[in-house]
Amino acid sequence: MPASSPLIPIPSVATEDPPPLRPERPLPMDCCDSGCDPCVHDLYAEEMEHYEALLAAWRARNPGREPG
Repeated sequence: MPASSPLIPIPSVATEDPPPLRPERPLPMDCCDSGCDPCVHDLYAEEMEHYEALLAAWRARNPGREPG
């Protein structure tokens, strides 16, 4: 009789494909109001666009799941 191999746990879908993390919104005091280019608010807007694209792709791969 062959020796049985130990069972290896199969990771759940949640650990294999976690949802993307939403970027942190800058605080009002993070902006110096001196017209920086780019401003922290501009950077946040770009990060949110990237996050939304990642989230849409994640949802397509994980139908029925919600982040959080």
